[in-house]
Amino acid sequence: MFIHDLNCDWMSHPFLRNRFVVSNEAEIRKIAESGIHEIYIDTDKGLDVVHAPTMQEVKAQLENEMREIGARKAPAVDKHVSAHEEFGRAQMVHNEANQIIHGMLHDVRLGKQVDLELVTPSVERMTTSILRNNGALLALCRIKDKDNYTFQHSVSVGALMVTFCNAMHMDQEVIHQAGIGGMLHDIGKMKIPDEILNKPDRLTEREFSIIKCHVVESKAILSRAKGISQTSIDVAAQHHERHDGSGYPEGLKGHEISQLGQMAAIVDVYDALTSDRCYHKGMPPTDALRKIYEWSKFHFNPELVQSFMRTIGIYPVGTLVRLESGRLGVVVEQNEKNLISPKIKVFFSLKSNSYIPPEIVDLSRSMGHGGADKIVRHESPEKLHIDPLKFM
Repeated sequence: MFIHDLNCDWMSHPFLRNRFVVSNEAEIRKIAESGIHEIYIDTDKGLDVVHAPTMQEVKAQLENEMREIGARKAPAVDKHVSAHEEFGRAQMVHNEANQIIHGMLHDVRLGKQVDLELVTPSVERMTTSILRNNGALLALCRIKDKDNYTFQHSVSVGALMVTFCNAMHMDQEVIHQAGIGGMLHDIGKMKIPDEILNKPDRLTEREFSIIKCHVVESKAILSRAKGISQTSIDVAAQHHERHDGSGYPEGLKGHEISQLGQMAAIVDVYDALTSDRCYHKGMPPTDALRKIYEWSKFHFNPELVQSFMRTIGIYPVGTLVRLESGRLGVVVEQNEKNLISPKIKVFFSLKSNSYIPPEIVDLSRSMGHGGADKIVRHESPEKLHIDPLKFM
């Protein structure tokens, strides 16, 4: 058979390629031992399986289930301002956090210890922005330069952890410590040789085993930091553990993993999937959520995955979407009662192939009340040469 997709995030398997011909039993055992439960095969390039569902059937089923989840009421989270009003402040918070983490990772590479006094104020400002409106900062966190991925990813995971914990109505101190853990979760990568960490191609098995050590290094570095909490350490130490026990470094399973560790695993993979890297193109957020939901049968806590989806929305703020009316718009606000009917700022007509005066459309409203439209699908900003954040 010809494997088309190993159906897991790239840091969960040791193979040089995602697509290859299976030629012997040893390769099948290796796939199974990697914690991979289901794969996609290309029936044009290899043998078929009579009763296996097609990729289109699986995708349609997953999307139907996601729509059902999206139609449920999301956790009530107070938003004090609109994403548009928060956008400017969120940009300053985001830029500052990137500068601080970039400097801290550089210091750790030089052998210095983590200085929490530098991180704490940044996490506090990040939390304040998210409490005002989480959409603005999270939309900015999806913008990454592939050459600076490591520290930008760290900031994104910190912001996502704060947002997720807040939606779960956790204690403010827990939210703060989870944010610190998210910001510093990959700090152990500074102990990984540059030629492996920044390799533009897939890693070899030996390189893969070396980079997996970054979790142990993160735990060791943070354990030496003055004033660090166990909560923050758990986030860093457990973000590669998996619900079925197939993760690393300890192979923890189910509730052996702390709740914050399980949440960190979800947000870490989500941000990695949606980011451009040297060796792979980032997915649109909606596609990434669909993959994580699919993998939650084995690798993630299904209840927490659904909570995460309801937290950021099926179409997160900043997503470019096509409406049934033939207009393009950017998601600017979620509708807590129905996540597949968010508020959209429309700005382009595909029928006339021209920009139109920006207008807010609340998809939860009926005809005559600013609504009566619906999302057909999300679109790629790169393919259409549109920056949706300009219209936030």
